[in-house]
Amino acid sequence: MDIILLERVEKLGAIGDVVSVKDGYARNYLLPNKKALRANDRNKQVFEANRARIEAENAERRSDAEKHSSDVEGKQVVLIRASSNSGQLYGSVSVRDIVDALNEDGAKVTKQMIVLERPIKTLGIFDVRVSLHPEVSVGVKVNVARSPDEAELQAQGVDVMASMFEADTSGFTERRDPSLEPGEIVADEDEGEEQQA
Repeated sequence: MDIILLERVEKLGAIGDVVSVKDGYARNYLLPNKKALRANDRNKQVFEANRARIEAENAERRSDAEKHSSDVEGKQVVLIRASSNSGQLYGSVSVRDIVDALNEDGAKVTKQMIVLERPIKTLGIFDVRVSLHPEVSVGVKVNVARSPDEAELQAQGVDVMASMFEADTSGFTERRDPSLEPGEIVADEDEGEEQQA
């Protein structure tokens, strides 16, 4: 289906572009959300007549988003989640969790603004993009940890999972006597001295 874009849509085009998209994408997303019009002669005339107003409204929304971006950009939120010993979360971090954490921090974002490249299913610090406007996006950091102390360590750059599995070299070492038969136990020197006395 050919459509006329009423706002910039990522990976499609800018305002006024006539592009061809799949019917379902146009009917279920672009048209109901007023991001596009069907590309027929009547709609082209309507668009050209209102082009200046549409571009002015878009510029106004973009300037509002740029002002709002300073409240959101660079924020770091901490999400405490239960996980296995290997760092896999029981479940995953959802967009709603990120939105709630950002809004508690005063960011004022909606679920539609959060762009997750892939689901967050492990502990660690993740970069998440927040699209405030089709032309304005900022980055935030999501720190997923099992406790506030662990989150603080991760924020300092410590890989908590790697440090948890480091080899413990200060532990117990067994004494070995090569002259003993297999299965015999090495007698403590203290016991040997007591038996001689």
